[in-house]
Amino acid sequence: MNESTLRRALLVIAILGLAGGIGAWRTGLGPLDADMIWTVATLPVVAALAVSILRDFWIGRFGVDAIALVSMSAALLLGQPLAAIVVAIMYAGGTVLEDFARGRAERNLKALTDRSPRVAHRESAHGTERISVEEVVVGDTLLVRAGELLPVDGILLDASASLDESAVTGEPLPEPRTAGDMLRSGTVNAGETFSMRASALAEESTYAAIVRMVAAAQTAKSPFIRMADRFALFLLPATLLVSGAAWYVSGDPVRALAVLVVATPCPLILAAPVAFIGGVSRAARAGILMKGSAALEALAQVRTAIFDKTGTLTIGGAELIEIEVAPGRDANHLLRLLASLEQASHHVLADSIMRTARGRQLVLSHPRDVREYRGAGLKGRVENMAIAAGSRAFALTDRPLPDWAKSGEEKYRDEPVLRVFVALDGRLAGVFTFGDAMRADAHDTLANLRSAGITRLVLLTGDDGAAAKRVSSMLDLDAVVADAIPADKVAMVEAEKARAPTMMVGDGINDAPALAAATVGVAMGARGATASSEAADVIVLADRLEPVAEAVRIARRTRAIALQSIVVGLALSGVAMAAAAMGQIAPVAGALLQEGIDVAVILNALRALGDGRLGRA
Repeated sequence: MNESTLRRALLVIAILGLAGGIGAWRTGLGPLDADMIWTVATLPVVAALAVSILRDFWIGRFGVDAIALVSMSAALLLGQPLAAIVVAIMYAGGTVLEDFARGRAERNLKALTDRSPRVAHRESAHGTERISVEEVVVGDTLLVRAGELLPVDGILLDASASLDESAVTGEPLPEPRTAGDMLRSGTVNAGETFSMRASALAEESTYAAIVRMVAAAQTAKSPFIRMADRFALFLLPATLLVSGAAWYVSGDPVRALAVLVVATPCPLILAAPVAFIGGVSRAARAGILMKGSAALEALAQVRTAIFDKTGTLTIGGAELIEIEVAPGRDANHLLRLLASLEQASHHVLADSIMRTARGRQLVLSHPRDVREYRGAGLKGRVENMAIAAGSRAFALTDRPLPDWAKSGEEKYRDEPVLRVFVALDGRLAGVFTFGDAMRADAHDTLANLRSAGITRLVLLTGDDGAAAKRVSSMLDLDAVVADAIPADKVAMVEAEKARAPTMMVGDGINDAPALAAATVGVAMGARGATASSEAADVIVLADRLEPVAEAVRIARRTRAIALQSIVVGLALSGVAMAAAAMGQIAPVAGALLQEGIDVAVILNALRALGDGRLGRA
């Protein structure tokens, strides 16, 4: 019989014992028979609780359950079996309620582990074979059918695919992917069957890392919870002192029993772990993985946020910033022609150009007679039109820059961007500017962090001062540090941490030391399980910055709920103890009152599972 089943059995025995005793009393069988039934029904709960306390004490743990044991034992010794059976129901019911609350809070985390990929379809010379994910090796070509989980991380081989990433990143809508894109295990094929090449073993893939972090989240204790456990060491002697004083002053041992009964907060100290598990679960639903309750509590107390630039505040790649076109030209038409030509190129910008064109639903044509000039550009024909794309000198040859393009040259003169000049039939038709673009949600995220209580925002980057200045000019930052090597980043984080609890947000391998040094390290893990993800305490799975602010909001709300549950619950128990000491509450009524307090604080702790915003789940 497992522990959960035993707890339910004890509750059933106690309830049946109470009902049987009441029935015996009402049918006139005599109070002795009712008292006997109540006593017999209480003893299994007393025995199970005594064994549990001894087992916990043996491994160095001590809890407030000892008060329940003392109160039930005292009630039986003082000839108050009805009070004893009510306390037994309260204790057994509290443990069953604890199981329910923990199960409810862990449901979302368990859903992640239960859906781990288990099989894969490997293509070979003999056809397609079904294998377990553990048999997949790097380089295998895998077939992923519609509705199937991606078994491992890999690279898309087909032209396009549509993936449901909601279980991993929290994104509600399917995400389009194109040939060459990195795919992550645990996502679902929301479109047609496609092929992919495995780039990692199952145990090294994204979803396996998620499962490991979920396991850590379910077992790690936060300092707040450990503090609540230590509080139990003082509650028992304090309760015995008040109980003894009530007996001494009144001369009535039943009054002392009433104090013991109302001071039996069996599930009260469990409010903190229930709330923190609920917070971790809520974060997981939003695509934020927290490595245990300790990470969540630490995040709730941060006052300073430090951000890396590339890949964190910015997208981290060469993205199209602006298209300038000659008078009479259409930007989308020019982009379609350029993307068609770039299909034959291996330049670093080719993928970005083609991805942008496909994102605008542009249909590409087949290029002909393409010739690439390394370091300069490429020429070819698209739709019987001669097109040249590359540097200014390559596209213009010896011709001067047209007037319409001069303002762009001045605008980007000292900026860290790449400019692609496009000529059609020998005449400059447009200029495409590429750079590391700011994330669309960066400004709102920083504003939301300030609203959540973050008082200091810092940009910390290894890029030069000009690049840092360009980014900082668009954001509300308190400090900017550029040209920082990894050692400089660690030193900066340590300095900020000495002033206030600090979180570091980054995405690259060079950010890992700084993430580990911070009070809380937050990794932008959308691009895979990198060293930064391993070093971080919190991992944002979506390729967006906004979940960082959401993580802080969830952490603060969760900690507030846990603190509220404990403080209010203990305050109510203290008031009830005082009333019992003065003879205002009988033992049976006190047990019922304490049960109501315990149920209320645990239900309050379960609020951490919700969003906390009106009209949202």
